[in-house]
Amino acid sequence: MTLTPPSPHKPEASHPTVAGQLAALLAGADPLPALQALRQQALAGSHPGVWIHPCPDDTWAQQLATLSQRLAETDDRPALLQRYPLLGVVFAVKDNIDIGGEPTTAACPAFSHLAQSSASVVRRALDAGALWLGKTNLDQFATGLVGTRSPYGRPASVADATRVSGGSSSGSAIAVARGWAAFALGTDTAGSGRVPAGFNGLVGLKPTPGRVSTAGVLPACRTLDCVSLFAHSVADAAHVLAVLEGPDVADAYSAFTPGRARLPERLRIAVPRAPRLEAATGYAEAWPQAMGRATEMGHRLVEIDFAPLQEVAALLYEGPWVAERHAAVRALFDTRPEAMDPSVQRVIARAVGISATTLFEAQYRLRALQATLRGLWDQADVLMMPTAPGHPTFEAVDADPLGANALLGTYTNFVNLLGWCALALPAGRTRTGLPFGVTFIAPGNADAALADWGRRWEGAPDHPPEHSAPLLTPATEPLLPLAVVGAHLSGLPLNGQLRERGATLMQATTTAPAYRLYALPGTTPPKPGLLRVAEGGSAIAVEVWAVPQSAIGSFLALVPAPLGLGSLLLADGRSVHGFVCESHALEGARDITAFGGWRAYLASLAAPKSN
Repeated sequence: MTLTPPSPHKPEASHPTVAGQLAALLAGADPLPALQALRQQALAGSHPGVWIHPCPDDTWAQQLATLSQRLAETDDRPALLQRYPLLGVVFAVKDNIDIGGEPTTAACPAFSHLAQSSASVVRRALDAGALWLGKTNLDQFATGLVGTRSPYGRPASVADATRVSGGSSSGSAIAVARGWAAFALGTDTAGSGRVPAGFNGLVGLKPTPGRVSTAGVLPACRTLDCVSLFAHSVADAAHVLAVLEGPDVADAYSAFTPGRARLPERLRIAVPRAPRLEAATGYAEAWPQAMGRATEMGHRLVEIDFAPLQEVAALLYEGPWVAERHAAVRALFDTRPEAMDPSVQRVIARAVGISATTLFEAQYRLRALQATLRGLWDQADVLMMPTAPGHPTFEAVDADPLGANALLGTYTNFVNLLGWCALALPAGRTRTGLPFGVTFIAPGNADAALADWGRRWEGAPDHPPEHSAPLLTPATEPLLPLAVVGAHLSGLPLNGQLRERGATLMQATTTAPAYRLYALPGTTPPKPGLLRVAEGGSAIAVEVWAVPQSAIGSFLALVPAPLGLGSLLLADGRSVHGFVCESHALEGARDITAFGGWRAYLASLAAPKSN
């Protein structure tokens, strides 16, 4: 039997993708009419249970106004996309992730509260030019893989209205699969970013724990949580990951350690011996076909004993890690347990009475299993699993809520406990017409290599088509955040020095209000000098770039006196490396602090003078 490449879920022509929206901008299109139509379609209500909190009208109008302003800054669209790598791309946000000034419910009305600030991932997406469309439904407190545990409705799979969407990131997956968002933010502790992808024909990217900040994300299991991504293609998901990833001082569990760029051409793919799969829906038949696709591509399958992985998976809900879920919602659980979904309450109730001794015993066992399973990577380059053992109906979930949910975590629950990364990919359709998905799993920090492999699995071309927008890839070496204030800003004369070294824009922001900016005389190209002052300072516009550490030396060699690199305090309280100036060089220099930044000052010079 000849198998065709299991291509990703094919969006309709009107459905947005990251690459498609960026390519349209690059071609000079006006995105506003399409964005307005997209919002009207998304909020029409024909598929209930997806949105908890749509973007308010005034906030949406403000986002469009900001987009229009950015488009008006320059006719150089390539330079604009370099500065804002998600410009005009619409996305959805799971409602356990904060957006400043908007409610976070975690699918529990009694828990709802206004977020004081945006989660780091949301801020990075917005700084990169993306537009949020709404906050999406989820299994309450991200506790479940079915997608049904919410008072805001129960989304269905796009392939079969009688079957669950998968959870807990249910609404995020459906928002992408229905063609309302180009990508969506989910979370993934036990498989919440992978199971909904498998049930809806999407790519579900779960990074290595710590690679993407979870600051501003309501914890499920604080030590294990990941922000996940839903998209129509691996290239789209990898581009978004490249924008969102990186160290974050606001997240105590941030641990960004990039790994290699590519897996071997011919892979050793570990697969479970005799996996448990549902026959009625065709999953049992689809799995051998997916394995056949891998061997047809020239890779070698290696059967492994699934028992150690299964034991790790059992620790997540049957072991003391469930106490982390109690810790996240303890105040509500202890005072108003009736406000919670009954199934969620039952899961969290398992935490009551867990002793410290039980916790340490489980940690000892996990450490022993981790040591044993490290040997897996001597036998294989990646691990391939069915994303789920079957696709339950709503009726089946209602009949056995906890049992049906537990079964869905069979091939997902162990990944974060082991610190690995995973990529859920479409693998065709079953004989009953349901999407079938597989998940490839790699060691921690192999995210870039796993994404590269995912593109090969999709059958994506080695070189992007002509006129397509350039897409980023996840980092493969440690990065240093570097704040630039003058000629190195996007689109200005020295920005190429950063891009030549593989640097990517992380954030457009301002310094803390403790600086003054001066136009340095006699510099070519013109440059400013930034000086920290004890009194009378202001916030100055800067860009924070992620620079590969190996390139810092050659970059520093290009920085002429009186400029240098030192510590610079940002508006959010972070301290990063950035451009500073020796104070003696500022004598007689023009103080341009009132302009708020170098770009605004240059614009004033170019503006026509009134008589």
